[in-house]
Formats: sequence, structure tokens, C-alpha cells
Amino acid sequence: MSAPTRHRLELIAVAVIALLLIVVVPVLHANGVISNFTIGVWGKYLCYALLAISVDLLWGYTGLLSLGQALFFTLGGYMHGMYLMRMIGDLGQYKKPIPDFLVFLGWERLPAFWEPFSSFPFAMAMVLLVPGIIAYVFGYLAFRSRIKGVYFSILTQALTYAASIMFFRNNLLLGGNNGFTDFKFILGHSLADPATGRGLYIATAIAVLLAFLFCRWLSTTKFGLVQQAIRDGENRVLFSGYATAHFKLFIFVVAALLAAIGGALYTPQVGIINPGEMQADKSLEAVVWVAVGGRGTLLGPIVGAVSINALKSWATRAYPDLWLIILGGLFILVVLFLPGGIVSIPARLKAAWQKFSARTVPKDSASPPAPESASAKS
Repeated sequence: MSAPTRHRLELIAVAVIALLLIVVVPVLHANGVISNFTIGVWGKYLCYALLAISVDLLWGYTGLLSLGQALFFTLGGYMHGMYLMRMIGDLGQYKKPIPDFLVFLGWERLPAFWEPFSSFPFAMAMVLLVPGIIAYVFGYLAFRSRIKGVYFSILTQALTYAASIMFFRNNLLLGGNNGFTDFKFILGHSLADPATGRGLYIATAIAVLLAFLFCRWLSTTKFGLVQQAIRDGENRVLFSGYATAHFKLFIFVVAALLAAIGGALYTPQVGIINPGEMQADKSLEAVVWVAVGGRGTLLGPIVGAVSINALKSWATRAYPDLWLIILGGLFILVVLFLPGGIVSIPARLKAAWQKFSARTVPKDSASPPAPESASAKS
């Protein structure tokens, strides 16, 4: 199958999936066919799909295995969570106009850095600025020092681990171990209203579609070609005169922003955000989603994130003690026997069918030999 044909079929598949997720599912929910719980769960899966896309943009297209994307995902969730906590007002347990955990810690007034988060535009700006600045500073120092390979993976994991320890501290005034929860309103709408949940789900599905289209477009530009050349052979790109550190820094920041948007959409739909979401195992899970779905395909990470988390929801109920074994076994099977991931299955089946058909063609059906020419007969 030629590359243009493959890309055309992929876009058709994306259009069909987008139609189902953005139009069909909300209509079914509005008519009571799909429950509020189900649409909330699928909204969470799509948030994880944004995280998986960010991992694939780094690992699948640039060759940077980051084990810290969950940090940016959680930071985006925290920035939006601060706005949602401000919207609770005096409806909390202690009936005071500050979050309950601050009352528990002995605060009578809201800390100064919390004040601006009563503004939704400010909170959304912080969703992008805080993870973006941290990604820029870390990436600048790492890529300027030419850190790559396994060392880059270890550093990103260490960054995430250090941040999770810091967020667990109560004196950071961000909820400590419990984080943020018990949200009431968003933009004046009750989060308990099914229409609000449906709106958040639609916003998440559209965000996933836009992220996919943006990354697909980026991969076809000259920048994207250089990005993939860095993955395949960075030294050759350096010898060609390109500053690879600048390309990697840009992609690292873009991936952090995509993960942060996913986290911001995750918080109101799940109803909680805490430091547990930024621990190292979350980033490792995202890597598994990408590998299982199909690294370097963009559609694969979405499929992997949704399918693996759906499997997790079932397995943690049916076999709670075996989930990590199931996840590890699935990862090993994919690496050994299905390196292209789930999205490579149709192409593999087609190739197997063509090979089987070629072997089973009867000899009598073969085309007869060409007749001899007159000169040959004479």
C-alpha cells in the first residue's frame, strides 16, 4: 500500500471515529441511552489520549523517550483545579470562602497566589504557561547539555518524582496528599448537571481531534521531516547544519502543552486531581499506551490509550491483583510479536491474505505462454 493511500485511509478512519465520538455519543447520552457515568469515563479516556499523543510526539517522532509527561498533565489539572476550588465559595464543609484544606491548616484568609484563579481566563492561561515554562527551562538545560537517550529518560523521571514529593507537602498550600476535589461549578454551570458533563466530553473529543490534526500537519512540514530525521540519526542532522537542540526544545514544549490541556480537561470530569497523577508509574503507563497502540502513528496512541484504560477498568474489577501483570505481559507481547501496535493489524492481515492467495492460485489459472514467432518456427 502506497503512502498516500495509507494516509487517505487513516484520515477516513479518523473522520469516522470523530463523527462517532463528537456527534453520535453525545446524542445517545442526551437521549438516555448512555449513562452519565459512562460518558464521564469516556471523557477520561480521551484526556489520557491527549497525554498519549504528547508522548508519541516526543518518542515516536523525535526519538525522545520522556518519562515525565504525567508531570505536565497533572500541572494542567492543578491550574484548572485551583479555579474550580475558587468556584466552590462558601459551600464547603466549613462554610468559609476558602478551600476546606486551607481552613484545616489554620488559614483564615486566602493566600495571595490563589486570588487570581477566580478568573477563568487567568486559570486557562496558567494551564499553558506553568507547564510550558517548566518544560522550556528543563528542556533548554537538558538539550543544551546534549543529554539524550536513556539519560534523558532518567532525568525526566527524576523531575517528575521530585515534583510529586513537593506536591505531597501540605505547606505548598495545594491540598497536599488529597489534592483538590469536591468541585461544584464551572463557568456558572453545575458539574452535577448531565449537560455540563456532556459539554466537557465534547470539548475533550474536539481537543483530541485538533491535537491529532495539528500533529499530523506538523509531521508533514519541513520541520516535521527534520524532527523525524533527528529520531533516525541525530548526528547526520547535526552534520547537515541544523541546530537539533532547538528542534527538540520546541517539540518538548509543545508536547508539554498538549499534556497540560489533557490534564485541564481531566480535572472537572473525574472530579479530583492529586499528586498521585504525576508519579512515575503514570508516565510509564502512557509509554505502554503508545507502544500498544502504535508508536509514530498518532492514531495509535489514541487507540492505545482508550483500549488499555478500558481494559484496566474491567481488569481492576475482575482481577485487581493481576492488573500490573496483565499490563506488563501485554507490553511484552506487543514488543515481541506486534511491533507496529494495534493499528498495524489491518496491514498485517492484508499482507497475510495476499501471501495466502498467492500460494493457493491453481496452476491451470496461470496465463498461457506466449505463442512462438514465425521466425522461431522456421
